[in-house]
This record gives sequence, structure tokens and C-alpha cells, in this order.
Amino acid sequence: MLDDLILIALLLVGYLYWFNGQLVKELALKAVRAHCLNVDVQMLDEYVALNGVRLKRDQAGKMRLQRTFLFEFSSTGNERYNGICTMLGRRVESIQMEPYRFEEF
Repeated sequence: MLDDLILIALLLVGYLYWFNGQLVKELALKAVRAHCLNVDVQMLDEYVALNGVRLKRDQAGKMRLQRTFLFEFSSTGNERYNGICTMLGRRVESIQMEPYRFEEF
């Protein structure tokens, strides 16, 4: 009986972790899309990939999960460049992009 309750509790915690991770991934995807649009580059594959998870304190000193997502973008349509979106909890901490070439008009 107790083993079943522990198993159910672990499954519930696992599901909540996964569900929250999916929500944060969607927020990261929206932030990256908006950033790419703002700097006039094309986000490739419309996808962000989870690259790492660690614990970090926010500005208030509260422990949060920091997730790092990778994405790819192109400035001219010929090359692929990498970018990193770092989320602290549900907040965008930073979006970094490799140096890229842009077309002159």
C-alpha cells in the first residue's frame, strides 16, 4: 500500500516537472521567434532544443531551474547559425546569437 502511494507520488512529480518544462519550452520558443523577428533574421526549423538544466538563484534569492535551449537561425538564407536562449524559471534570462553575416542593400 505504501509502495503504491510512493510510486503514484513520484509519477505525479515527474508529470508536473515534464508539464512545466513544456510550458517553459513554449515560452522560450515565443521569445526566440520575437527576437529573430526583431533583429531581422529567419529562425530555422521553428524549434528550440533543451540543452541543459541546473539550479540557480534569481534576483530575489529564490532557487529556480535554469534551462538552456539551442536554436538555429539564418540571416541570408544560405548559412545556419546557432543561438542560445536561457530561461530562469519562466522568465527569459538571455538570448545570445553567434556573429552572423547580413546582406547589404
